[in-house]
Amino acid sequence: MLVKFNSNVAGELLMFADVARRLLQLVGKECSARGVITHEQIPDIVARLRQASAAEKAQQSGSAEADDDEADNTVSLGRRAQPFIEFLELTARDKEGFILWEAARDFAN
Repeated sequence: MLVKFNSNVAGELLMFADVARRLLQLVGKECSARGVITHEQIPDIVARLRQASAAEKAQQSGSAEADDDEADNTVSLGRRAQPFIEFLELTARDKEGFILWEAARDFAN
């Protein structure tokens, strides 16, 4: 399932529900079929996503003692969050910027 984020400033961003769930849960948002991120919430959300990305990166660096032969095919939180962070920051440039999201149904599970 896809989740469509619409910004009144920056256009739209599509995301798979599992990725959207992870990012929205990190910032304390419910994964309902429809939701909103207000202009006032954007700075805190961006800060939380950057902090979580940095923490994951530090954790992975600390456990990087695995064999070089093993390929890690997982996509990091930082890579998943970066387009969303940029989308949020573009929206925040306008004093009246906000983001609405929509999905076919709730995607909390």
